[in-house]
Amino acid sequence: MSLLEQFEQQLHVLKKQGNLRQFISNEQDGKYIQIAQKKMLNLSSNDYLGLATNLELRAHFFDLTPNYLKLMSSSSSRLLTGNFSQYEHLEQSLSTAFSGRSALVFNSGYHMNIGILPAISDSKTLILADKLVHASMIDGIRLSSAKYVRYRHNDLSHLLSLLHKYHDDSAINKIIVVTESIFSMDGDETDLTQLVQIKQQFHKVMLYVDEAHAIGVRGGKGLGCAEQYRVIQEIDFLVGTFGKALASVGGYLICHSIIREYLINTMRPLIFSTAQPPINMAWTQYIFEYMQGLSAQREIFVEKCQTFRHLIKNKKYQCPSSSHIVPIIIGDSEKTVATATRLQNAGYYVMPVRPPTVPQQSSRLRISLNDLIEVDELSTLVNLL
Repeated sequence: MSLLEQFEQQLHVLKKQGNLRQFISNEQDGKYIQIAQKKMLNLSSNDYLGLATNLELRAHFFDLTPNYLKLMSSSSSRLLTGNFSQYEHLEQSLSTAFSGRSALVFNSGYHMNIGILPAISDSKTLILADKLVHASMIDGIRLSSAKYVRYRHNDLSHLLSLLHKYHDDSAINKIIVVTESIFSMDGDETDLTQLVQIKQQFHKVMLYVDEAHAIGVRGGKGLGCAEQYRVIQEIDFLVGTFGKALASVGGYLICHSIIREYLINTMRPLIFSTAQPPINMAWTQYIFEYMQGLSAQREIFVEKCQTFRHLIKNKKYQCPSSSHIVPIIIGDSEKTVATATRLQNAGYYVMPVRPPTVPQQSSRLRISLNDLIEVDELSTLVNLL
């Protein structure tokens, strides 16, 4: 068997298991998506506030932005000639919003998670990570020289027992607890208040919390669960993304000024990557500041999500969510794909999520709600299940 035939055989196995993935071209218009001339309600986008498709916002931004600032490439890393003023303005806006803490921005959330964790770890570091943290954090942990243990999902009692076990080990000088605030597949949450209380019992512990799915949606100003539960100052590495509710691209870190300076000197994906174009930074700042004024819209959206979760649970589906990410767990991959296809044929663009993204026999439809979708449209979807 040739080398190419080996790859082909593996692809055949994935197809037989119902786990073969493919790119699909599409066109998007507001809350709708069109694929192969078929128009469907888009329930798979992470545009939670509907800002990415808001043409008026986009037009207003370009009206405000003079031509000399519309640079489409930075042509360099930030440490060479790529540190344009738009970067510093965005980081200052973030710092102001997050109670004066330092801010650092990155090309993507993935860049961020695979770069920070190796930079802040060494052979005397122990990372305790929630079992269901995102692949980017797992890859960051693997790229580091740290030892690591994964605690049971959202089981803070298990985490506490591990901290008692390892904290006084003389071979460990730092323990980093890694979690998400809202998890990307189950849509459930970490108890940040309790997590902070646990951290305060151990002087070697630092917290790393990813707010990718909470920024824009939670908190009075949309700053995430850390704002909602008033623990911004207690989280050592508060990270998130601009590529979901904030309708842009890139990632950010909120931290102590010493940590910021340390990463500028040690984080390889930051040092050795061409910086994002200045126009992207200007757009991100515009959206970030606009988003903070949407408190009333956020409250309505949270109520809409709660209504939908109740509808799903009334259909007797397992649904662990407490957020706008609402999984409908079916189990079998082929059955999940068939259900997704049926719903797409009925005008609902719902995507199946299968292993290895989720554990075996937990394939699900991942409903990603956005503010543009109405409750009656969601009720009709539930009736089709």
